[in-house]
Amino acid sequence: MNNMPEPRRGRDDQQDRRDQGNIVSTISHFVDDNLTFVRNISTVLAATGIVVIVRSLKLTTRFRAASEIPARFIERNVSLRGRVRSVSDRGVEVEHVPIYLPVLSPLLSKVKGVDSSSILVHLAGVELTPEGRVWLQENLAPAQTVWLKLISREDDMLHCLVRRSQQGSVWGRCVNEELLWLGLARTAPVVGVRTDSRIYWHLHKRLHRAEVKAERKGRGLWQRDSTWERVSRAILDSSVIRMMRRIFQKTG
Repeated sequence: MNNMPEPRRGRDDQQDRRDQGNIVSTISHFVDDNLTFVRNISTVLAATGIVVIVRSLKLTTRFRAASEIPARFIERNVSLRGRVRSVSDRGVEVEHVPIYLPVLSPLLSKVKGVDSSSILVHLAGVELTPEGRVWLQENLAPAQTVWLKLISREDDMLHCLVRRSQQGSVWGRCVNEELLWLGLARTAPVVGVRTDSRIYWHLHKRLHRAEVKAERKGRGLWQRDSTWERVSRAILDSSVIRMMRRIFQKTG
């Protein structure tokens, strides 16, 4: 008598397996019969996911002011592409050029037409000399493409490492370092970055190395007089020459 329920449970298990098989078979037939529909649904879902990701990352967003840039971009020192508008006493005016994705960029763009706004950029860790500003105006021409490595933000200004495109170079040249290497600028504190942070000391070491090279080579503001100029100045400043000048002045 105790063994009677066993066949019943066996039949129930078999029935469950048949039901599961029928469900799987039904789904398989539906997919086979509606393959185009299923593919379209998959494509829509994938595209929707891409749009959500792109929108959340702001890859196609055009920033018109420093305040529009997300704080996480600055914290992670993201690099943004830009186009030079002008160079002034305040800094470099740069128009942000977002990443362009075919199909998605037109869909996600909220602004149509040409946007004339620009962002004010300061060269992080650099204090320009007058000659350095002239060099900057000559070497950052309007419409030139640059990359801005975000360091910090101060009101309506971004402090960045500016890298300009250069023919024959994949990465281009860092303008901050180039000015220091030519002796056309001095190193300055990096505004908006804690002095005990890793990025601060990395930048300080990098920029200081360029300044030291200029000083050793005697470039720009570190330029040293020639031997003849130093000897001539020493002679003119000597006590004998000063005495002779006084004598000539009295006799004259």
